[in-house]
Parts: sequence; C-alpha cells; structure tokens
Amino acid sequence: MEKIEIKFKKVKNTDLDFLYDLLKNRQKKSNISHKKMPTFLQHKRFVESKPYVYWYIILKNKERIGSVYITMINEIGLNLIQNTNNLKLEKKILDLLMLKHPKTRFLININPKNKKRINFLKNSGFNLIQYTFEFTKEENETD
Repeated sequence: MEKIEIKFKKVKNTDLDFLYDLLKNRQKKSNISHKKMPTFLQHKRFVESKPYVYWYIILKNKERIGSVYITMINEIGLNLIQNTNNLKLEKKILDLLMLKHPKTRFLININPKNKKRINFLKNSGFNLIQYTFEFTKEENETD
C-alpha cells in the first residue's frame, strides 16, 4: 500500500494561479460562498488581504492537491482538485488540521444538497447545527 504523506504550507502570492484554478474548478454542489466567479484581479486582492487566520496549500507527497483554511470563528474550508477528491483523504486532512490547531469547536459550512458530504461529516464526528436560508432581491427590483 502506498504511503501518503500530507503536509501543509502557508499560502503565498506564488500560489495565486493554483488557488484560482481550484476556485474555477470547484463543483457547483460544493459551492455555497460564491454567486459568480471573481476576476483574477479580485481573486488576487482577496488572497493578499489574508482573509483567514490559517490558510494552507495541501501537499500530498509534495504535490499540490488543494487548500484548507480556518476562519476567525473556526470555520474550516477545504477545496481539493477533483481527481484527488476522496473521503479518506479528506478525513486525514481534517484530522491533521485540527491536530495542528486544536480548538474546542470547529464549523464546516456545506451545501445542504450535498448528501455525500453531510454523511461524511456526521461519520467524522461533526453534528448538524443549522440550515441557513438566504433571501435576496433581484437587482432590478425596487423597494
């Protein structure tokens, strides 16, 4: 059996293209934070703003396979390139991240239609605490 080594390296400006490609290729059912794809310049500004407390490029046997972050309120975001997306690997990444940054509570936001991810999180010790609803007015609607 192949030994899989997972490591984290801090996100740097040299990772902009990789992170943008990850964002472009993210599956629609995984996406809850973006309504539309940002331009590369918007993406660059976002990355340079250092929006997360911890943000890493995930290395599997020294190859970049995704990114993971923790927000100020201990939300975890995980995005893997599609051909490496498997639950065993995701579990290992989450376990390593939570071991590296021990907290009493972590949150993960997912699309409620993503049944595979919901079951994965339940089986990984996470509990469902809320569904969040959003109402937005159409741009052409007036008050």
